[in-house]
Amino acid sequence: MPKTALITGASSGLGAEFARQIAMTGADLVLVARDREALDEVAARIRSKYGVGVEVLPADLLKRRHLAKVVARISDPGRPIELLVNNAGFGLPLDFASNDLDDEVKHLALHVEVPMRLSHAALAHMLPRGRGRIVNVASVAGFIPRGTYGACKGWLISFSRWSNARYGAKGVTTTAVCPGFTHTNFHERMGLAPGKEGVPAWMWLDARTVVAEGLRDAARGKGVSVPSLRYRLLVGLSRLAPASLVMRAGERGR
Repeated sequence: MPKTALITGASSGLGAEFARQIAMTGADLVLVARDREALDEVAARIRSKYGVGVEVLPADLLKRRHLAKVVARISDPGRPIELLVNNAGFGLPLDFASNDLDDEVKHLALHVEVPMRLSHAALAHMLPRGRGRIVNVASVAGFIPRGTYGACKGWLISFSRWSNARYGAKGVTTTAVCPGFTHTNFHERMGLAPGKEGVPAWMWLDARTVVAEGLRDAARGKGVSVPSLRYRLLVGLSRLAPASLVMRAGERGR
């Protein structure tokens, strides 16, 4: 297991769960998010429970100066990062034509440009050491037509699959973890009350399960991880179903 992991979007949701489960292995952490107070709370709980070192690095990854700080931390040869988890993200309504275009540009930057830049920095230092892991939190939306969110996650899946094939033999693996609907505060930040997303109960996953399966698949060197059998079946069926049916299915929930 890695000695030090850096996790973006670590103040809540899947990011905080990644932090907790990685800390359980004894690894030290670097936690990145915009909210310093929330990061401090997560860090304090993890230090108290698991006794590992936790560095807090507040940063708004959409600001160049803040992003440069995170790149610099990943690039510090004296404090190597052996696992990078690109988890930061946010959602938008599915109606692209009605969305504010500046919001869409920020959405694209956070889901594509930011993990690309951080992955580039990580690879530059992991490859010479001959070891390292990158985990990109994508989504099953990347396999189906689902607005710009699905398009961004589709890029992340394709990039992760390619990077894993290209660099895995050199000791540095890249895994796209692709959960379906997961119980976190992601939907609440979009203004959606619990139970109001129009998604049946059987489609919801537990964050602990998503992270555990994702980390397991990353340890096995898989390029793509789809947590839970139900979603692996749905992804398989989406490749066989008519495009119009897949598109209607992709409109469910937000």
